[in-house]
Amino acid sequence: MNDIHANQETPELPDFELLRQVGQGGFGAVWLARNRATGKLRAVKMIPLQCSTDRAGRELTSLSRLERQLDRRHEHLIDIHHVGRTAEYLYYVMDPADGVDGRPASDSPDYRPATLRSLLDEGPLEAEACARHARALLEGLACLHAIGMAHRDVKPSNCLIVDRRLKLADFGLLTESQPSASRMGTLTYMPPDGRMDARADVYAAGLILYEMISGQPAERFPHLGVRAATIAADVRLASLNRVALHACQPVAGDRFSDARAMLDEFDAVETRLGRRHPRRRLTAMGLAMVLTAALVIGAVTWLRPTPRVSVNFITEPLFEATIWVDGRQLVEEDGTPHTTPCTVPDVAARPSRVVFRHPEAGEYDAGMHDFRTVREVTARWEP
Repeated sequence: MNDIHANQETPELPDFELLRQVGQGGFGAVWLARNRATGKLRAVKMIPLQCSTDRAGRELTSLSRLERQLDRRHEHLIDIHHVGRTAEYLYYVMDPADGVDGRPASDSPDYRPATLRSLLDEGPLEAEACARHARALLEGLACLHAIGMAHRDVKPSNCLIVDRRLKLADFGLLTESQPSASRMGTLTYMPPDGRMDARADVYAAGLILYEMISGQPAERFPHLGVRAATIAADVRLASLNRVALHACQPVAGDRFSDARAMLDEFDAVETRLGRRHPRRRLTAMGLAMVLTAALVIGAVTWLRPTPRVSVNFITEPLFEATIWVDGRQLVEEDGTPHTTPCTVPDVAARPSRVVFRHPEAGEYDAGMHDFRTVREVTARWEP
């Protein structure tokens, strides 16, 4: 692997030998380092003082807030072992992430730190992995929210995999959780309302959950792409997607109030699923047995007050049917018909009659639905 900025001069630090740069952020660089006394590998974030004393000061303020408010370490927040300063840098020392190959960090030239982003680069995650990583992220965030703090930069690249556990890192934008907090962070994961409090962290966590489930980039939310059928056929994935949709409501008051509230709903979903039978598989003809729970993937109205909404259409048993609203077939921009299960964007927010059609199963008149409030229509064919 080629080092990041291989030609960059290596900074000098007391007690640590900086081996090579393994990460780059907006406020500084992360280096793989070895403790000269113990030989132990660490990750060291370096923030240049000469480039921006404001950035270094902000980072130090955030770390001080965290140390002052947090009375003990949390298993899903990255451990910070030391904070120091040289004439040129503010730096802090952390545990290094595992390698992307799943092995512990090493000084091998092939070592690359594992993050949730590196996992997502390989594609969508299985339901068990989605649930495990989502729980870890929410527990870490809930710890911050419980002490009145908001992270403000929750994103996959700030979720490190350490000892096979997800740990939230990069506290450079940590601040008191309040609606008036300045709009800082990564634009893709910022809520549209501009509030950068605990609900902003919830919004970002919802997008991350969506990415894990769908394999789609956050910018594609709420579309499920080629994973729509897989998600609809898996009760656990469908339920997790419902949690993500709730977290990503465009209006702050419609979201979970904080990570604890989102985690409570997550736990309720897992508890309900624990009482259900395993999901049934699709038949060879592409049909599915009736889902043990109704799929709720109600999508979000994005451009209020524009009267257009996204609506989820499904069939039980699960198969591909075309959708007709007020006598007009719903089609993609290229003219390809939408087929169930799918989320259809840009549906007129008004009362409309919905009909599903299948060449063998026939026609199902789902009746009138008011899309000013309805976000899901299900056709339940009799076996």
